[in-house]
Formats: sequence, C-alpha cells, structure tokens
Amino acid sequence: MDEDQGPSQIVPHNSAPRQTMNDRLNGLKKTFFTREGLIGDYDYGFLFRPNLPFMEKPKQALPFFGLNDKMPVVLALLLGLQHSLAMLAGVITPPLLMSGASGVNLPSDMQQYLVSTALIVSGALTLIQIARFHIFRTPYYIGTGLISVVGISFSIIPVAQGAFAQMYANGFCPVDPDGTKLSCPDAYGALLGTCAVCAPLEVLIAFLPPKIILKVFPPIVTGPTVMLIGLSLIESGFKNWAGGSGPCADAEPAAFFTRCPNVSAPHSLPWGSPEYLGLGFSVFLTIIFCERFGAPIMKSTSVILGLLVGCIIAAATGYFDRSGIDAAPAVSFIWVYTFKLSIYGPLVLPVMAVFIICACEAIGDITATCEVSRLEVEGGTYESRIQGGILADGLNGILASLMTITPVTTFAQNNGVLAISRSTSLQIGASLVAIPSAVLGGMTTFLFCAVAVSGIAIIARGVPFNRRNRFILTASLSIGYGATLVPEYFSHVFSYGGDNKGLQGFLDAIELVMETGFAVTAFISMILNLTLPEQVEETDEKLVKASGPVSNKESADNNRSINSAVISSPMEERRYKQQ
Repeated sequence: MDEDQGPSQIVPHNSAPRQTMNDRLNGLKKTFFTREGLIGDYDYGFLFRPNLPFMEKPKQALPFFGLNDKMPVVLALLLGLQHSLAMLAGVITPPLLMSGASGVNLPSDMQQYLVSTALIVSGALTLIQIARFHIFRTPYYIGTGLISVVGISFSIIPVAQGAFAQMYANGFCPVDPDGTKLSCPDAYGALLGTCAVCAPLEVLIAFLPPKIILKVFPPIVTGPTVMLIGLSLIESGFKNWAGGSGPCADAEPAAFFTRCPNVSAPHSLPWGSPEYLGLGFSVFLTIIFCERFGAPIMKSTSVILGLLVGCIIAAATGYFDRSGIDAAPAVSFIWVYTFKLSIYGPLVLPVMAVFIICACEAIGDITATCEVSRLEVEGGTYESRIQGGILADGLNGILASLMTITPVTTFAQNNGVLAISRSTSLQIGASLVAIPSAVLGGMTTFLFCAVAVSGIAIIARGVPFNRRNRFILTASLSIGYGATLVPEYFSHVFSYGGDNKGLQGFLDAIELVMETGFAVTAFISMILNLTLPEQVEETDEKLVKASGPVSNKESADNNRSINSAVISSPMEERRYKQQ
C-alpha cells in the first residue's frame, strides 16, 4: 500500500499512536513552515481590489472553502479579521443603548465595562456554539458544529427599554424632583436576573422534535418578527443621529437651553442641530461609498469603517471627550462590576417572548449558514444542527446573564464569523462609549434597518404570496406596526390602582407585551399559521372546473404547480411544503 494513502493504510495496533503523532507533526510543519500552508495560491489582490469604474473586473471564480476544508494561515487570519470587524458594531450596540440615556443611565465606567464584557462574552460563548458537543447516550447535541458566531440579541433592546421606562414611572428607579432619570443599576440587575430564569424556556424548545420546531416557527412567523425588531429600533438610532436620546431628545424644540448629549459634553448643541446631522451623514455616506467603490474586504466591514470615519471627523471638530478614555484601566474582564440580580415580575412574559424570538433567529441563521457552507438543509444532520443550535442558545442565555450580559443569539449579519477575542481592553470600551451620539446614530440607524431588511428577505424567500399568507401577514403586522409606532396605545387599558402588587405586576407584564410590536406580531402570526387551513386559490378552482372532480392528492399537486412560480430555490420549496 502506497505511503500517500495516509490514514487508510493498515498498521499494527501498537504503532498507531506514534503514526498519529507523526501525522500531526507533519501537518503542523506543512501548515506553518511551507509556502502552501502559509499563503497558498489564493488571489489576495481580490480582497483589496477596489471597484472603480475604470478598473477591469476579475473574471475567474475564487475557490470555495467548505466547513472542514483547510485554508492558508494568512488567508484564515485575514478573513477572520474581516468578519470580526463586520460583527463589531452589532456586538457593542445593545449594551450602549441599554446602559445609556435611553436605558438605565449608568455612569461611563459601567458603560465601558459592559461594552468590553459584551466582546468577551460573545467570543467565549461562540466556542460553545461551534464546538457541537454530543450529549452522552442521547440523540441530542449542544452547538451546531458550524462557524456560527454568538452576539447580543437585538430583540431584548425594545423590551428592556420599555421595562426601564416603566421602572422609572412606578418608582423602582430613582428620579430627580425635576424629572431627570438617575442611574439605576438595580434595573439592569433585574433584567439580568429575569433573563437567567427565563432562558430555560429556549432550552425546553430545543428538545421538541425538529419537525415541530420548524412547523411552529416557519418563515411566515420569523420574517415579520425580525422585520419589526429592526423597525422598532430605528427610532432610537435616528434620535441619536440627531444628537442623542433621553431628556435632550424629549425636550420641546424651542428649549434651546437643553443640550445634547448633556450640557457638560464638549461642543454640546441643541437636539437636531445641523452639525449632528452632518456627523451622522458622514457615517452613512461612508457606508454607501464603501459599497459602491470599495474592495470586498471594505464592503463587508463598511459599517465599522463608516463609524471610524465619523469618529475621525468628530475628533477633528472637537466633539470627543477623552476624559473617560484616559481614566479607563488598561485591562478588563467579566465581573469587574456586578449587579444585584432580581426578578422583575412584569418582565417575565416579555423576556420569555424574547427567548422564543431567539429560537426563531437561530433557526434562520443556522439554515443560512448551512446554505452558504454548501451543507444539507434537510434531513437528520440538518435537524440535529437546528436542535443543537437552539439548545446552545438557551444555555448561552443563562451563562450570559451570569456574566452580566443580556441574552445572546447566533448572529445573522455575517454567517461564518469568527469570535472577536477572549479578553479585551477597557480602553477600547471607553473609546466606544466616548463616540458622539450623532456618529453612533448614523451607524445604528443603518444597522437596525439592515435587520428589518433581513426580515423582509426571510418573507420574500420563504413565504409564497397566496391569499392565506397575505392575510396572516396583514393581520399580524397591523397590530405589530401600530404598537411599534404608538407604543403607549395600551397604557390606559388597565385602571387598577389597588395594593395587590402581584396583580399590578401581572397587568404591567401584559401591558409591556402588548406595547412590544414584534412580540405581538410573532404571537398572532404563529396562531394564525397553525389554525388557518390551506385554501384553494382562484386559479386552482378554474383547474378543478376544467378537469372535473379530483382527488385530494391531485388537488395538492395542482396547488404546488401553481405556486411554483413564487418558489425560486430548493430552500423555498422546502419551506413552502412545511406550511
């Protein structure tokens, strides 16, 4: 037997370990000490070649690297850095919003800590998702076995902001006599504690049969839900773009004595000032410029490049405050700051809805990752990846709460992303917290709208636009849109004013759910999709009349052939069959 047959050759049992070790050493030498292992024959110029009008476009197809394929070390580092930068904005945005003026108004050192910890936790918990552990003597797994990155879920932001507003209104959080909201770390601790006890719900979902999971959460449920998550967040992004959120944004337009983000900030201006709008546009236009003229590596990192350009302009024009950066320690890790964990009753139902949404997000992301990795998107292996991914998401939700971070989920922005780091610097967190609100708003507005567009894409790919599905989308989005645009619509439904705190907490929970648009949409679309029967379309009726009575099987075949016009891929056909 030839030597190049490698592991397939038959060797004596006692020599197998030495042969395996030799193979490993030879593999390491080939990887790190040869040109093929370090650089390979990849066209690196493609990654950095700008898309200028006068430049010739490359005509060759670049090589595809599958899940278990080996790639050159330099290329792996470049692509890892590229994807890490692409996910950076998504990881830091939730802690910035929830700890800032639109959240619990934490001091800058705590905000810096949460931003840094979000990066650490995202990197650490990603290892659980990609490892794919087999649960001993069971058919279940933990993790997907794919390169699925873990990041802070955006779905918790509107729920948290609504709960924090409620806490300030009912006295849970302190307020100055003039109405100014003071720092309330206990509210953040209540959010963490509630998330920790609600996360097991997603763990339980993971143990449902995969076919049931896919039936309960098809694209007609996940699509509009993800879309409304993005839409509900655009308001906070746009407020920041105009100068900031919180008191300065809520002041009357004539109150020019109110400055954003606060009176003591460098170069503070009234909310909506043209300088703030210009800073936000510098970010927005840079993102568009990168997409039109940038090299592939610039396109995938356009959001963070836009943020960098905005920060440079802001620093040059005097909008940066360096005091927090200078005072920040060099190194940080989790539990530098801790929060008093508690359970806030009104948050239980909304947070349970968030973990259901996290399961929906996981299904969509895992499916998309399988597709771009050219792996199967049906069958036992695919279903076990779905089960393992949801289970890892639920366990990660518990661990993240204990690590002082809100629920995490698999990220859909950039499938195949590598974890950012296992530790990070607080000075990096301080730099991110010091970013002017207008610059941050220009970035987050684009980012949140991208989430909404992802929801639209889920609907377009997986939902045939027949009469039944249009009705489900219309009914679910009617109240969901309304609750997103007018969140206070439900605030006067309950008029209870007694001393029963349990009843009051239950009523507050219902109010919080009803004022969270994406939760209402998910609930309505799920019920309607499970209860409304499939209907015969008008074109189907014409076929029936033309050909006479047909069997149920023939009718189903007719429905499939008529709707094939809206099914443009095997994935869409599979999703259509599931409905």
